[in-house]
Amino acid sequence: MLWFVRLLFRVFALLPLVALHRLGGALGWLVWALSPGYRAQFRANVAQASLLFEVARPAIAEAGRFVAELPKLWLRPASQSCLAGVRVEGQPHVAEAFAQGRGVIFFGPHCGSFELGPQALAELYGPIIAIYRPARKAWLAQFERMARDRPKLTVLPASLSGIRLMHKTLKANQAVAMLTDQVPPQGLGLWAPFFGRPAYTMTLAARLALQSGAALLPVSCERLPRGRGYVLKIWPAVADLQTHGKSDLLHAVTLINQAIEAIVLSQPGQYLWAYARYKTPRKEVP
Repeated sequence: MLWFVRLLFRVFALLPLVALHRLGGALGWLVWALSPGYRAQFRANVAQASLLFEVARPAIAEAGRFVAELPKLWLRPASQSCLAGVRVEGQPHVAEAFAQGRGVIFFGPHCGSFELGPQALAELYGPIIAIYRPARKAWLAQFERMARDRPKLTVLPASLSGIRLMHKTLKANQAVAMLTDQVPPQGLGLWAPFFGRPAYTMTLAARLALQSGAALLPVSCERLPRGRGYVLKIWPAVADLQTHGKSDLLHAVTLINQAIEAIVLSQPGQYLWAYARYKTPRKEVP
């Protein structure tokens, strides 16, 4: 199976980005048409965010475009920069954090091209450690790891050793990256408000920031229309992690969720609205 997937990806990686995005847009609408559960989850999450369906409607095609652009992102030669088609905004926020002698935690949601974001950040500010949850199928997990590892970007599965390495990296005033809007296993999160409803939210980014003093910098990577590239935006740092003179984990997690909300509302047509954000966390052996 792995060899077939790699072959398929190599074929699609030869296509221009605009062609991949056209195919992806059609794929997104095909999935929408064939899956009532997908449509129901999408509409429910949009309504929870108090948005009109028409505002989020472009996200149907954008979800397909995200899948279609993966061959180009994952099989890009290591010697080829990804920044040629990327406009970067907000770099002074990173410069300020590093000038203060602090590590940086880049975090963001499943919005836009969240696979390209870590690659671009690694070229700009690497070396960077990124953490992810591997696919359950072994062959797919192996392919993910092979495709995501890049010069200046080390991608690690969520594990105790990976978390220790992230903490060590931050203490050395370097950077890490993660997606903070996914539901973690039971025991690794807290119930915190997300668009006005409790959502089980990972605590890893908040814990690392509180323990290391690192700056929490939200990041978005917006996909521009007609294959014109991307906008990597680094948002202002999350502030006021300390409350009442002590470290408050729930307060910090809530601030992170608020930053994610701001990114989603800035580009509602690119968020993965069908993700089951409010589901009960699964039990997992530590």
